[in-house]
This record gives sequence, structure tokens and C-alpha cells, in this order.
Amino acid sequence: MMDALSLIILALATFRVTRLMTTDIIFETPRNLFWRRFPPETSKLGYLLTCEWCLSIWVASLLFISAMISTVVVIVAVPFALSAIAGLLTAYEHK
Repeated sequence: MMDALSLIILALATFRVTRLMTTDIIFETPRNLFWRRFPPETSKLGYLLTCEWCLSIWVASLLFISAMISTVVVIVAVPFALSAIAGLLTAYEHK
């Protein structure tokens, strides 16, 4: 079973990785290449990269299963979790 801190870290990392893939400029080029092959308007697979809610299920599943196999995944997820917290605080600060 997973402790509460690991669960929080994985949840925040899920948020951050999902946002990175669906929204952030740093992933714009790979996202656009993917959309050329699978347009979001006509492909469910392409739509997956536009929908944070949809993609987060798959990111969370991958992170959780990986964490069950190796606890190193939680350690690797920490920088993503910290980045998520920083981003959320920054968004809150600018309101």
C-alpha cells in the first residue's frame, strides 16, 4: 500500500505532467507533430492531448503502476510535484 505523502506527490506530479503535455509551450512541437498525424477534431487519440481531464487518467495510472513496481518513481516525481506547487502558488499570487 502507498503512504499519504507518496500519494500526494504522485497526484501533484500527475497534474504537472498532464499540463506539460497538454498546455505548456515546451511540448508544443511534439504535440503539433502528434496532432498532424491524429487531428484532435477527428481522432480520439488526438483529442486525448487536448483534454487534461482525459489524459490525467492515463498519466496517473502510469505513475501509480510504476510506483508500485519501484519506489524510485516517487523520488523522480518529486520535482514535478514541486513544480506543480510552484505553478499553483504563482497562479494564486497573480489573482
